[in-house]
Amino acid sequence: MTLVQLEYIVALDNYRHFALAAEKCFVTQPTLSMQIQKLEDSLGVSLFDRSKHPVQPTEIGKKILEQARVILNESQRISEIIDEEKHDIKGDIRIGVIPTLAPYLVPLFISSFIEKYPFINLQISEHMTDSLVDLLKKDQIDIGILVTPLKETDFKEIPLFYEEFSLYVSHRHPLYNSSKVEASELNPEGLWILNEGHCFRQQTLNICNVSRSERYNNRVHYESGSLEALKKLVDKRGGYTLIPELFTYDLSKDDKSKVRKFTEPIPTREVGLVIKKSFVKHKMVKALREEINTCLPATLTSQKNTTVIKF
Repeated sequence: MTLVQLEYIVALDNYRHFALAAEKCFVTQPTLSMQIQKLEDSLGVSLFDRSKHPVQPTEIGKKILEQARVILNESQRISEIIDEEKHDIKGDIRIGVIPTLAPYLVPLFISSFIEKYPFINLQISEHMTDSLVDLLKKDQIDIGILVTPLKETDFKEIPLFYEEFSLYVSHRHPLYNSSKVEASELNPEGLWILNEGHCFRQQTLNICNVSRSERYNNRVHYESGSLEALKKLVDKRGGYTLIPELFTYDLSKDDKSKVRKFTEPIPTREVGLVIKKSFVKHKMVKALREEINTCLPATLTSQKNTTVIKF
């Protein structure tokens, strides 16, 4: 059994396709297949059911894959521990960000971060919360930037900031005439929301105190994966939607006239960095946290009378 063979079976489990797994490992498919077969022969068990498409791990394969990930992660810790001891902030870092944060938060810090730390290779990708958590558990990303708390025992959560919710309201909607809005004034009529899988969706429903059955009584039912699409729906069809604070900073003057704040305590979401407890690049995490906080608008880091909305 070798570390290379363990890398190959983990890659096959991640991608469930021999050709794609080989491509990700930078080897030919026959090489990957041969090494996996050699490992299975030495162990005396089949790790994958090749009759299924996509290929699936067997029951014993699942257990061995879990241990393989532990072994591979621990083997990488040696060089990471040495870098930490030398106070070096360098190496590869894979960051996953939820879609309602990524377009508005990442551009704030990415340029200054890579300029300040030229020996870091940064890879950033967007994922919805459940997918991001799964990728963290499988060590396919190193750091998650998402809404917390998650209540995952294997994770360490580092709060970054608390982001207010606001309303984006059509000039034809009654709430447009209000300077501020109480959550109790909201109802399902005219509400546009993100589709399933977004934590922002559930927080929106919680703020508006809307049940699933109430939501589906609307004549026009449209759910989007994009906050920008919801904004355009409000502009074209009326109604209202909820938006996070960072989204408001890039709005035009005309669009900002449609933003309405909540009365205190203002509904907010907690945004944090999430890592596995076994992650050893603590100086890199600290550097990322400090850079993000430095680049945030002052309104996001100041104390407010708020209430954190669960999802």
